[in-house]
Amino acid sequence: MADSSTTGVDSQNIESGNVGELASMIQGVLQQTQDRFQHMSDTIIRRIDDMTKRIDDLEKNISDLMAQNQVDQPPTV
Repeated sequence: MADSSTTGVDSQNIESGNVGELASMIQGVLQQTQDRFQHMSDTIIRRIDDMTKRIDDLEKNISDLMAQNQVDQPPTV
């Protein structure tokens, strides 16, 4: 009987270690996922900002061309 109780304690320690390793591994995967998501979010926001600037520049150039050709500008929305 003494052997079985010792074996039970050992298996509990092993399972606790496995649970700890699993929790640590899951935390690492979640951190990697969060880091990748943050990187992709930053990239998307940077691209949106670039597109906004390009659209603003395009609108200004069109406005300048229309002014040079003395074309009435349509009302802005």
